[in-house]
Amino acid sequence: MHRDFELSKVLLNQPLEELLGEAARLRDHGHGRLVSYSRKVFVPLTQLCRNVCHYCTFAKSPGESAKLFLAPEEVLEIARAGERAGCREALFTLGDKPELRYPAARDELERLGHATTVSYLASVCERVLRETSLLPHVNPGVLTREEISTLRRVSVSQGIMLETSAERLCAKGQVHYGSPDKHPAARLRMLREAGELAVPFTSGILIGIGETREERIASLVALRDLHAEHGHLQEVIIQNFRAKPDTKMSRAAEPDLDDLRWTIAAARLLFGAEMNIQAPPNLTPDAYPLLLDAGINDWGGISPVTPDHVNPEAPWPQIDALRQHVEAAGKLLVERLAVYPAYARDAGRWQDPKLATRVVRSVDSSGYARCDDWSPGLDVDPPPRRTGPPGGASFVSDGVAQAIARARDGVELGDSEIVALFEARGGDFDAVCAAADQLRREVSGDVVRYVVTRNLNYTNVCSFRCTFCAFSKASKSGGLRGPAYDLSLEEVARRVREAWARGATEVCMQGGIHPDYTGDTYLELLRTAKDAVPAMHVHAFSPLEVAHGAATLGISVRAFLARLRDAGLGSLPGTAAEVLDDEVRALLCPDKLTTGQWLDVIEAAHNTGLRTTATIMYGHIEGPQHWARHLLALRRLQARTHGFTEFVPLPFVHMEAPLYFKGRARKGPTYREAVLMHAVARLVLHPVFTNIQTSWVKMGPEGALACLAAGANDLGGTLMNESISRSAGTRHGQELPPARMEELIGAAGRVPRQRTTLYGEVAEERRRASYAAAPLTPVVLTPASGRRARANLEPAH
Repeated sequence: MHRDFELSKVLLNQPLEELLGEAARLRDHGHGRLVSYSRKVFVPLTQLCRNVCHYCTFAKSPGESAKLFLAPEEVLEIARAGERAGCREALFTLGDKPELRYPAARDELERLGHATTVSYLASVCERVLRETSLLPHVNPGVLTREEISTLRRVSVSQGIMLETSAERLCAKGQVHYGSPDKHPAARLRMLREAGELAVPFTSGILIGIGETREERIASLVALRDLHAEHGHLQEVIIQNFRAKPDTKMSRAAEPDLDDLRWTIAAARLLFGAEMNIQAPPNLTPDAYPLLLDAGINDWGGISPVTPDHVNPEAPWPQIDALRQHVEAAGKLLVERLAVYPAYARDAGRWQDPKLATRVVRSVDSSGYARCDDWSPGLDVDPPPRRTGPPGGASFVSDGVAQAIARARDGVELGDSEIVALFEARGGDFDAVCAAADQLRREVSGDVVRYVVTRNLNYTNVCSFRCTFCAFSKASKSGGLRGPAYDLSLEEVARRVREAWARGATEVCMQGGIHPDYTGDTYLELLRTAKDAVPAMHVHAFSPLEVAHGAATLGISVRAFLARLRDAGLGSLPGTAAEVLDDEVRALLCPDKLTTGQWLDVIEAAHNTGLRTTATIMYGHIEGPQHWARHLLALRRLQARTHGFTEFVPLPFVHMEAPLYFKGRARKGPTYREAVLMHAVARLVLHPVFTNIQTSWVKMGPEGALACLAAGANDLGGTLMNESISRSAGTRHGQELPPARMEELIGAAGRVPRQRTTLYGEVAEERRRASYAAAPLTPVVLTPASGRRARANLEPAH
């Protein structure tokens, strides 16, 4: 209380420019350069209202309104028009419970099949959810606890403006006289109950309606204290009164610009860096930079389709024009959903389960709107490449520029620096990609390498329960997504010989953790491959398989690795890493190796003389902070052992993943995030990693080209019989032959070169064989019930 008193004195007495400067610095600390908005369609379900606010032209009486309520088909027509225009939010605004005042409203609701306005609102929200991609946000006035709960099931967020906590404004002769739903106690009660029900909520104050600055501060403090208790206020709106004709306040003075800016700054200083502070742009159309300087970080909902029915005299700004104003101020306009990023990232807490899935699938890793249709594995053109914002390098933020410079010097970055690189957008994104590409050029030149390899997944039976995996079968009987199989040794040998005949220098052997496998099984598979083609490099067995094999033999991981090495193992794939953060692994792959165990197996392999790759599988439930920890863990291990050959980002392919079907995963990384993973890895892992690989099978050819221009110098393998990504739903094929591989590399303006697994030179005989490769013969998938006994089955097409 004493602190609030002191802060109030500062707000009331400190020079405006000083307040504005402090508010802007605080906003930058919490939100950086990002200024958000929601692309919405405005649905005025009814303009009837039982209140008689002295400044309002939205509310009508039955005699003034041609239609008392929009019909369901009219609501859907508006929603579909918004959907066609790229909107993501359906903003439902309506008057407070008109049925309590107007018999005509009760009669109309009865014809619509409802007893209350809120019941009808819930039904049309449900139809919008069912028949469009829009997410409803509702502003239906004062609600009961039960009504808040009902609407939580059909809307991602709700709102009510507190307007003011000054009860005197409800007295006779004041602005809220005759408006029972504008009593502060009623609104604060509703705000408190919304917090108890975990509803992401919008509120704010209306300035210039007769309140004093002291009363504004008291109103903001009341909101802040409720938020401190429940954490549910996703934004605070500072809305300036606009005098409207034919109202009791038509001649009232409007607050001037300095008064509005003072109030915005006060809100920022009272709520702190993280709160989203908004000022409607259409109510102060000529002062965008001044509002930004006062500490806002959000413009609210903007509609390319419908007017602002509450302020019809104030048209929405054109979004492209607003973007130019924001960029001219050194900021970046970014689109959000009706639910703000922090609440979208924690949808399990803040959303009804049926809505949580919609929200998760609609956002990127930071919780902002997913603004393109691209996902890893889909045959969809990536979004057009940016040309960069006006001003070029001047639009690179200081934090990103400093992190780039430190990374180029080979310094280990901190978590927050890496997160800033991963969250780069606009000019920052361009700068990160350009710096990564320049560093790639300095480290590895213009050569792009690839390996001719065959994937050999010997079984898809797995006793583990990874929630992302569409490849494995939980039992030997198979079921969904094809039969369970366990390849015969004869089929393994045949595929190795065929791969050699087609120019391969490597077979990559991995499979599920079959419950009947032991360490001897892995040794047997390895010997089979080496006996078939002694010169073939066998790149095999994930750290999980190594740990499993060692445990079944009752020996140490290091001892088992030595046996594998002596039997001819050439190197290990650094898969089963997913994300090296136990917070993520507990949800993604709870029965797999922990982060520490995975790193221990890899370090043991390096110390045994076996090189490995390093991977990350990203774009599902994790975020940039987890990617940062993953990269740092790899960097530190590589600094000790120098055993990693390359880093391979593997974007999550969502289409057939169980985690996605359960509504818990995103649609893989966005295109921006996927390109950034390669660029940031190049910077963060410098100088201990030389090679950054991009996965053509997940990124697609065009995506792979973009990654080659953002730090990657390796195109991976030709991948005969790629099956794991195909099981997850990728549509980019199962093999990219050498001629096509080199054509793709040439299209990037780079020099193609075949390599061995360990980045050695390939004999000319191997290269000629790879170009003269015969078509692959059909594979034989030996049923899981009898691998050893079934060598001669009909081919599986």
